[in-house]
Amino acid sequence: MDIDYAAATLWAGMKEKNHMPADWFGKLTLAQAYAVQLNILKRRVAEGDQHAGWKVGLTSQAMRKQQNVAEPCFAHLMASGHLPSGLHIKYDSLIRPGIENELCLTLGSTLHGPNVSFDQALAAIATVEPALELIEVRGDFSADKALSMADNAQQYGFITGKPVVYDPAVALDKTIVNVNFNHTLVETANGAEVMGNPVYSLMWLAGKLAEFGLSLDAGMKVMSGSFTKQYAVAAGDTVTSHFSDFGSVEATFER
Repeated sequence: MDIDYAAATLWAGMKEKNHMPADWFGKLTLAQAYAVQLNILKRRVAEGDQHAGWKVGLTSQAMRKQQNVAEPCFAHLMASGHLPSGLHIKYDSLIRPGIENELCLTLGSTLHGPNVSFDQALAAIATVEPALELIEVRGDFSADKALSMADNAQQYGFITGKPVVYDPAVALDKTIVNVNFNHTLVETANGAEVMGNPVYSLMWLAGKLAEFGLSLDAGMKVMSGSFTKQYAVAAGDTVTSHFSDFGSVEATFER
C-alpha cells in the first residue's frame, strides 16, 4: 500500500466531507490505517493547524460493546478543534454528532514507550480538565475499523472546562461523572470504566505511539477515553457533565 497516496486521496475527500468512501472499504490493514492517519496529521500541520495532542478511544467496556470491537484505538487532536466549555455549536455544521465524557490530561513531561510504568504515567500528568469529546458518525465504525482509524476515529473536536493542577493523591479511577442532557441526569459513571484507570490509557497510548516511532510529548493533551457510552445529540440539546474534583463542562447544540 502506498501510504502517501492513500493519505492524499482520503484527505482530499475529508475536505469535501466525503468520509470513509465505499471504494476504500477493506483496503487497509490497521497498521496501514494508523500510518495514513499520521500522514494526514502532517498534512494538517503543513496547512497551518497545530497538533494539540491525542485521543484514546474504545477504552470502556461500554464503548467497545457499542462499537463491536475488542481493543482501544488512538487519533490525533488539533488546536482548531479545541473548544471552550459553554460554547454554542451549530448542529447542522456537523455530521451525525455525538459526545463522549472524558478527562483531558495535559502532560508535564514526555513519556517514551513502550513499557511506561503506572508511576511514570501518573507523574507525567500536569493538569486535568473536564471534557467532552465531540465526535461525528461519518460512517459505519465497526464495519471497517481500519478505515475508521484512517478517518481519525470519529474525532471532530474536544470541549474542555477549566484546567486543574493535578494532585497525584486524587485517584482518577474514583472520579465520578454525572452526565446531564437538558438539565436531566442520564448517567453516572466513574474513571474505572477507562481501562480500569485513565492512567492506564496514557500507558497504552505511549506504547502504541512507540510502534510508529513517536513519543508522548510534554505539553500534549490526551483525551483519556470515555467514562460512558457514546451519546448522540439532537438539535437543541445542552449537555452538562460534572466530574468530581475537576468541575463541569457544557456544550449546546443550536438548531
